[in-house]
Amino acid sequence: MIKVEHISKTFKVSRRSAGFSEAFKALFHRQYECIKALDDISFTIEEGEMVGYIGPNGAGKSSTIKVLSGILTPESGNCIINGRVPWKERTAHVNEIGVVFGQRSQLWWDVPVIDSFELLRDIYRIPKEVYNNNLEELVTLLNLEQLIRTPARQLSLGQRMRCEIAASLLHSPMILLLDEPTIGLDAVSKIAVRDFILERNRNHKTTVILTTHDMQDIETLTKRIILIGKGNILMDGNLEDIRKQFSTNKRLTVEYQGDHIDFCEGMTPVSSSNQLATFDIDLSKLNVSDAIAYISRQVDVNDISVDGPSIDEVVAKLYHQYQI
Repeated sequence: MIKVEHISKTFKVSRRSAGFSEAFKALFHRQYECIKALDDISFTIEEGEMVGYIGPNGAGKSSTIKVLSGILTPESGNCIINGRVPWKERTAHVNEIGVVFGQRSQLWWDVPVIDSFELLRDIYRIPKEVYNNNLEELVTLLNLEQLIRTPARQLSLGQRMRCEIAASLLHSPMILLLDEPTIGLDAVSKIAVRDFILERNRNHKTTVILTTHDMQDIETLTKRIILIGKGNILMDGNLEDIRKQFSTNKRLTVEYQGDHIDFCEGMTPVSSSNQLATFDIDLSKLNVSDAIAYISRQVDVNDISVDGPSIDEVVAKLYHQYQI
């Protein structure tokens, strides 16, 4: 279990204006600004849970991941992960976590990936039998047969990210921290990574914390999201409940046989031509099943589709609501 209580972290950042004279002044008198990366954040994540940790750039997502992994020491507050404080018991802690930073690499650049894997085996002191079983499973599920003999610098971004995820799981961690794991990946690679993470959670009950700007990752992998902005936890809830909160309208597209469709209160026509009609439903006035029944009484329906706001639209409304 992960328990974060009142964690705060501040960074001191130097500032200066452009120009040689300003650079010269900065040699003797630097100006600093304190940035509150994390401001009294608290949350709890249960074993085997998959949580989306979202927010705009600079919100504090990566700083949180670094605190959870033991890289950063907060100024105040506490964090307990499986009974340990990450920054105080780092050696024991890192044996139970896997971390993937989308813009960082744990693979050695000029050697084949399998050499990096074997070095990680020695660093984590993984028993030979456990290592071989994990390697076989990861190579099969992530389709790495042709990649592990290739130097990391010769891999595409998608290929390298699959190898990075495998590297983070060689020691059978209970917790997987993913910071932008699908950044820059093509559609096929994204699907492969998502499927693997779901499989890992299902078969090994691995706890997953996912930070990403790709809302399709969030929608596919998680049921709960935590929203952070300006270093503060703004919302923590079920993704489906949040979607319903912001889904005030549904769009219906109907292919039908008949003359025309009359609309009732709560239905707003969008387009209509060649026995194909599209309209919006105001859910505060009319529910979807009643709208479909109303249409079916007038015409023979060949096909019908119902669409709500996309996950990107829902998250954009969240950002607007919390002014982040």
